[in-house]
Amino acid sequence: MKQITHLPRIARIIAVAVLSAISLSSAFAQAVDDAEARNQETWREAIAQTAVPAEGCFHASYPSLEWNKIECAVAPNVPFRPRSGRISQTVGDGNDYAAEVTSGLISKTMGSFPKVKGVETETGLLGPNDYSLQLNSNFMNTAACDGASNPAKCLDWEQFVYSSGYEEAFMQYWLINYNNRCPSGWFSYSNDCYTNSAAVSAPEEVITELKTLKLSGTAKKGTAKKAGIDTLVFTAGKEAYSTTGLDSVVDLATAWTESEFNIVGDGDGSQATFNSGSSVTVKVAVSNGTKNAPTCASDAGTTGETNNLNLGSCAGTGAATPYIEFIESN
Repeated sequence: MKQITHLPRIARIIAVAVLSAISLSSAFAQAVDDAEARNQETWREAIAQTAVPAEGCFHASYPSLEWNKIECAVAPNVPFRPRSGRISQTVGDGNDYAAEVTSGLISKTMGSFPKVKGVETETGLLGPNDYSLQLNSNFMNTAACDGASNPAKCLDWEQFVYSSGYEEAFMQYWLINYNNRCPSGWFSYSNDCYTNSAAVSAPEEVITELKTLKLSGTAKKGTAKKAGIDTLVFTAGKEAYSTTGLDSVVDLATAWTESEFNIVGDGDGSQATFNSGSSVTVKVAVSNGTKNAPTCASDAGTTGETNNLNLGSCAGTGAATPYIEFIESN
């Protein structure tokens, strides 16, 4: 009978032990998941810094840092428009920060979203999960404008684009205020001209994976013996995609002083619409040969696409790879 009266206490001890074991098991599983997430993030940073071996299109998968050549695709004939001149109330169409260097020229920029909160849905021109990541240069006036009706008023511009709806990543080049017959292979848009690099196929990424997405662009000036090459790298989760193009299309390497990066509509002046309560931290890291903090240039966005978020404050940080960081939310 004495043993029977102690059974409830023994049962409680066993129950506590079982619950403790479950808790420890869950904590261990979470620790493993966190470690794996950090490893994947480290890989995304590393593969974006790994040069592709040649011109063309490439793919890599975690954990390998080896680029494998793949067939290129044709980029969509869709204009990812320059800003209209009106300053938008929400992000885009001019209302955005750009990382501006105070000396030298930018040779590389990487855009990322280190913190994402409350993002559940996003809708664009083509439906749910339709958006573009854009890394855009400042407007420039380089030798690419020499064929314009008035070269002094012409501006050239380069965009590094991941289009989720068209499932491709590519570079789009512009000659703004060209006011002349567009060069061979270029499309006409009002008084402007635009063309694309070869595209690399990259599948649609759902908006809930936004934190794992990165887009980088590199510009390299040519020499008398070797053409300069610009390179785009898009990473998503465990996959990375890259494509290249000639720097001489708009001579980006000779005049790149500002970089805008954001998630906006998927071309043609469209908007990326997030659910209420969304908050996204945007990081724009630049390489210009210094550790100096870049300036947060206000109203310096160059794309005409938008989202429905509102800009918060912005700060520049000096580091081995200097960057600006800001929050946008609704």
